[in-house]
Amino acid sequence: MIAVFYKKYAIIILVSAVLLNCSTTVQKSDELKLEKTISLLSVKGRIDHIDVNLKGGIIYVGALGNNSVEVVDIMKGTVLHSIKAVDEPQGVAYIPQRQEIFVANGGNGDCYFYNANSFEKTASIHLSSDADDVRYDSINEQIYVGYGEGGIAVIDAKSHKQTGDIKLTGHPEGFQLDKKLNKIFINVPDVHQIVVADLSSSKIITTWNTGDYRANFPMTIDTIDHIVFVGYRNPSRLVTMDENSGAVLATTNLVSDVDDIYFDETERKIYASGGGGFITICQWEKPEIKQIAKISTRDGARTSLLIPTLKLFILAARANGSKAAELQVYKTK
Repeated sequence: MIAVFYKKYAIIILVSAVLLNCSTTVQKSDELKLEKTISLLSVKGRIDHIDVNLKGGIIYVGALGNNSVEVVDIMKGTVLHSIKAVDEPQGVAYIPQRQEIFVANGGNGDCYFYNANSFEKTASIHLSSDADDVRYDSINEQIYVGYGEGGIAVIDAKSHKQTGDIKLTGHPEGFQLDKKLNKIFINVPDVHQIVVADLSSSKIITTWNTGDYRANFPMTIDTIDHIVFVGYRNPSRLVTMDENSGAVLATTNLVSDVDDIYFDETERKIYASGGGGFITICQWEKPEIKQIAKISTRDGARTSLLIPTLKLFILAARANGSKAAELQVYKTK
């Protein structure tokens, strides 16, 4: 009987210690302040990438699982419109010079242009399959779209025509442009590589193997010091690399199932969101990176958008059980 009592007592102590440890992993922080939530009552399923119309204070949300693009006024906290007749929209971009919305569809590979005022479709471009992440070069008015089994399509925003193609050996995930170096950095997790290509020629310059790290999905860059930050899912790590040499400068822990990361060049902070139910915030002071906040969110709230000029961080939380999908609008410090 005494042995049974001590065994039960030991189990209680062990469970209490585990719960205490779990509770202390969430850091209370003033790095982010939740200002409002915007309900997306009609949105079901997975939510993918987001972009912003800064002048209008409007964001465009690729609701992949809902086959819609949600147009949301983040200042008023209201949904203005829902663009239908899209096929698993993944990447979105706002083209301010044309007042157009660009949507990359993962389902059929098509890319659509829409008038941002009337929401009428103005053009379409077909890629082979799985049109995914998007970056817009506003100076040259060029759109870069990751797609298919291995390519980055270059599309002219003025003519609505594809003008180039960067060939890869696997499907690209997150990628970033460094216009000062005239380079594009591309995560290709299927072959465990980071590919560096020339923006002018669309030719590959070099490839960096990811070593023991796997599932390099999101990426952000520091164009001042020419640093690339890569988010890995296995293990959950943020890896800091020199853009010129590929040398690893620093690493730190990261939210699990990371899907989006952003770098604020003014504050020197990295914001990361992932399905693990946290927002991770790190401070970058070359050559060191340090996690300064781990803020609890909703499980599965993977995608986000940092808007430094408005000091806002937008987190997309998909519908989960009885909880409707919503956008959580945070003020950054």
